[in-house]
Formats: sequence, structure tokens, C-alpha cells
Amino acid sequence: MKRMPLESENVILCNALPASEEPRVIISGSRRHVLAAAGGLGVSFMLPSLRARAAARRGRERPRSLITLWLAGGPSQLETWDPHPGTAIGGPTRAISTTIPGLQIASDYPRVAERLGRFSVIRSLVSREGDHQRGTHAVRTGYRPDPVLSYPALGALLAHQSPPTGLDIPAYVALGADAFPGRGGYLGGRFDPYRVFVPGFAGQNLVPHTNGPRQDRRLTALRGLDMHFAASRGVPVAATLHDHTLEAALAMMSSEQLAAFSVVAEPAAVRSAYGETSFGRGCLVARRLVEAGVRSIDVTLQGFDTHAANFTSHAAQATILDGALAALIDDLADRDLLESTVVLVTGEFGRTPQINPLEGRDHWPHGFSCLLAGGGIASGRVIGATDPEGRLREPEHPVTVADLSATVLAALGIDWQRELMTPLGRPVKLADGTPVVGLISG
Repeated sequence: MKRMPLESENVILCNALPASEEPRVIISGSRRHVLAAAGGLGVSFMLPSLRARAAARRGRERPRSLITLWLAGGPSQLETWDPHPGTAIGGPTRAISTTIPGLQIASDYPRVAERLGRFSVIRSLVSREGDHQRGTHAVRTGYRPDPVLSYPALGALLAHQSPPTGLDIPAYVALGADAFPGRGGYLGGRFDPYRVFVPGFAGQNLVPHTNGPRQDRRLTALRGLDMHFAASRGVPVAATLHDHTLEAALAMMSSEQLAAFSVVAEPAAVRSAYGETSFGRGCLVARRLVEAGVRSIDVTLQGFDTHAANFTSHAAQATILDGALAALIDDLADRDLLESTVVLVTGEFGRTPQINPLEGRDHWPHGFSCLLAGGGIASGRVIGATDPEGRLREPEHPVTVADLSATVLAALGIDWQRELMTPLGRPVKLADGTPVVGLISG
């Protein structure tokens, strides 16, 4: 039998249940610890509802949330946040000044340029993964893919380490189509994100097809069948998360918080500012979900795998991203939500400095860019630099994807060095990197 660690050892033990089941936190001690554990296990009845406790809180009073704008396919750093105009590698992309003195970004982002002072820019991200699926896993989790262990995405870690109370809708939500979404990994299936493929409407499969009494009779019959089936199959049934999913779905279907998924009630001017696109609506829903108390939201914009027609493709994507990102930052700031919300804008890697014969750029994990804002992130900082001639593979002041994960977790107020014990008894740090010096405010 393993010795129980002391609280000061900063280790969380997870029980050895099937991999699809959430690892349980074994805690003893004060009432505060018991309440924290109850929240992690989905027991929210012990505390007042979100509407009574947190809906009116703003700024640093609110628990922190994470919005990740995922640019799927690998956005070119040279056509977004690290242009090198007038050079052989720069191509036709022009640059414009920003509200960070001396810093320029691609000219297709005028609205973001006016607000870049709220962000910090990392121009020297490095990864060891140049494949879409593997690269996505590395950036989303901070770890390279492992054949024997599935790592949780940052959004799942946040939902696990900072569980909301009084929330009827999922704590981790993914908006938009995404071939490789974040996962709960070794935390279990209940920390997978709730996926909404077409953002901005009332949800999907959430309206009962029968009236109240008939629905109640159906549920009573279903529970009878479930109890009979589980009588001799307890462990296999628990591993399916059937009961948890059913109860969570029923709570969600009857909750007022479900309205956060719809933008119909938003003023036309607000919807227009975000853009009448799936991604624009997703960004607006992300703001609404943060207001409701959701911990982590991924919003995906496809179309950055530009092996051909790189420049026209990036210009088309910029018309969607520029307005939506600017509107999101303005909206969060105006509603006093930016101080409690970290915004991360990234993809799985960048694109090659060299332009190929198809006027495209290929995969490049050796020096790419991301934006960070809000929460505990310092603003107006520029980290790293890439070679304007494209000859040096290593950027100045490289930042690994593990360092990025540690930085985001630290900004969210989470101890990135904390260890979790996986269901198979393997201790794993939340992040295997170090927060970037100068990026954590305060």
C-alpha cells in the first residue's frame, strides 16, 4: 500500500479506476478542503449557486477563466505577429505599427494592432512536433504525445484544478469544428470538453421531444433498466460515465445558464463587431460562457494549413480573426472580465521562412508566434525574435511549448509544478516547463 502524502508534499493522489473515469482526489483536513474536493467531484449542492455567489463579481474577484483561440493548421508567423517585410522570406506581406512601441505585425490586422498593448507577444515558440496531430497535442498539453499516457489539455487541467460551483453547463467547452480537440486525458472522460460544432445558437440535442410527465415516465423507466443492468456490472458501467453524463445532461437542459450558448439576445451591433461567421459567434459565445462561470473555452478557426496560396489564404483568415479578436478583447475589458480571463491565440506550429513553388509555406515548429492577454499576463511585452533572413533555425530566447503551458497555468493562479498521480500510479507535473520571465504580472 502506498504511503499517503502529507499536504505539504503537494501531491494529489488519484484512485486507480478505469482510465475513462475521473481520478479522485483523496483529501483530508479542513472544511475548506472538503468543499474543494466536492467541487472537483461535481458535488455542487454544498455551496450556494453561481447566480447567488459569483454572477456579480468582476475583475480579480472572479475565479480565472481561459479562452484559447485555436488557429488550426498552423498559422504563419510571418503573416500574423512576426512579419519581416522587404526580405526574401517576407514575401508580399506588409507590416503596420501597433500600440506596443516599436512592434509591428502583419498589415491585415489593423484592429488587433490598435489593441496590441493589451497583449504580450511570444515570437520564439519552439516545439519538437511538426505533424498536425502531434503538434496540436504538444501545444494543447505542453507534453509530447506518449503511447502509454494521454495528457490533459490546459482547459481540462483548469477545470480540474479550479472547479466551478453552481455551474449546470460544462466547465470546459470547445466551439467550432476541430479535428484534434483537447481531451481530459488521464483525468478521465468527464473532463473532455463539451463540443459545439456550430456556435451561437441554443445548443444541440438539448430540447426534450416529449412533455414533462411523459419525460418523467421515460426517465423513471430508464433508471429502472440502469439499476438492473448495473447490479452485476458495477465497474464496467461506472467506466462508461453513463450515469454522470445523464445527470449532467438533464441538469443542463433545464438550466437558465444554457442561454449562454446563444447570441440571439445580443444587440445587432455587438454581433456585427464580432463578425457574422462561425468563429465570430464562437468568440461572442466564449465571452458569454465566461460570464456564466465556465472555466475554459476553446474557439477554433480552421484554414491555416497553407502549403499552397499562403498569402491569399492568410489574408482571407485575417478578415475573420482581426475583427473577432479585437471585439473579444474590447468586450472583456468593457465588462471588467479581462483581469480574470487569460486569452491565448495560437496554433500547433508556424510556417517555413522559405516560400515553396506553390506560393505556400510548409510546417515549421522551430520559431513561431502566439499572443497572450488578460488574467495574470503582463501586457506590452515582446519575447524572442526570429532571423529575418531565415537562415537560423533557433530563435533568440526560445520558449518551449512546455514553458508556454507553465506560463498560462501560472497566470491562472495554478501551481504548474504540482504533481498528479495518474490512475496507473505515475506522478506527472501539471507542466514540465517554466513560466516565461516577465510575462506573469505582479
